[in-house]
Amino acid sequence: MTVAVPPPDPARTLAERFAVHAGAHDRSGAFPHANLAALHEAGLVALTVPRRLGGGGAGLGRAAEVVGRIGTGDPATALVLAMTLLQHGLIHQVGSPWPRALADAVGRDAALSGAFINALRVEPELGTPARGGLPETVARRDGDGWRVTGRKIYSTGAPALAYGLVFVRTDEPEPRIGNLLVPFGAPAIRIVETWDHLGLRASGSHDVIFEDVPVPGANAVDLRPPAGWQAPDALQQAWSCTLLAALYDGVARAAQDWLVRFLRERRPGSLGAPLASLPRFHEAVGENERLLAVNARLVRGLAAETDAGAPPAPREAGFVKVTVTENAILAVQRATELCGNAALARANPLERHLRDVLCARIHWPQGDAVRAAAGRAALGL
Repeated sequence: MTVAVPPPDPARTLAERFAVHAGAHDRSGAFPHANLAALHEAGLVALTVPRRLGGGGAGLGRAAEVVGRIGTGDPATALVLAMTLLQHGLIHQVGSPWPRALADAVGRDAALSGAFINALRVEPELGTPARGGLPETVARRDGDGWRVTGRKIYSTGAPALAYGLVFVRTDEPEPRIGNLLVPFGAPAIRIVETWDHLGLRASGSHDVIFEDVPVPGANAVDLRPPAGWQAPDALQQAWSCTLLAALYDGVARAAQDWLVRFLRERRPGSLGAPLASLPRFHEAVGENERLLAVNARLVRGLAAETDAGAPPAPREAGFVKVTVTENAILAVQRATELCGNAALARANPLERHLRDVLCARIHWPQGDAVRAAAGRAALGL
């Protein structure tokens, strides 16, 4: 009887390939253009674009699998991909504020040419807008269109972006705030290479400066009075939290794999056997396995609810993101402690995994905000 062999998972194949050069990209901070081209060739850039537009038609569950797998190989590349999958996961939904023709055009561009998109929200003075405040980036009326001026920081994937979903305030007597889709082929857009971080060093999260950039009127996809942005959107929160959780879980799984190999291969002369033979390592590795198993269930559960059309309340998605990423940090820290000096040697990947996984605490929603919001709700405040 012939047994059907399933086709190889392109994300697994690419993760193994990306891992070979991830250390070099980390050391130099060089942006992984070749990785992004490979993602497009494999059809992964348009994974969450509807099939009618040439995309993969995938939901959040499959997107999380792919981001997590790519994250085991090169989390900086996975982060750039995650931001594009997130946007397409939202803009093609029924009820999206996007004009359908505009969303379709962006989706087709992703499928045909591998066009990347990301939301550009954070500013030098504002910080993350999720904590409140009006953006300094201004959209001024120019006939039927707009002119955008401002500076965005931490703009992940900036060297590869075809589109930026730019968070602005209007210059109207009663300002609105929201998103304008800015094509990166427009004039007067400059990328300033400021990104020099502890982790995710190859993510190209540079500053982007807009100097009176013309934007068509139809590209104002979601402008509202400031009060309209106070409550988080359950669908957006679910997609963002799931993909970020999957990414950092991928980093922890790469660290766990390296730890297991190290313990099997390391044979101290004083022991005369592999470190893997010692009971204390059994318990420690088993504790990491427990954390990663919990992570897998949390990520799958949140994705499944969302794909079924019932995303949980935003605070519950925040709980998942914080729990999964804290578990991932604990797992990588434990691996580091177990391996001693070998863990911190730059010749080995574990020190890079440690730096990368710590970035999870910076990504919104941050732990303090999740806990404080839950506490206020519980106290009736």
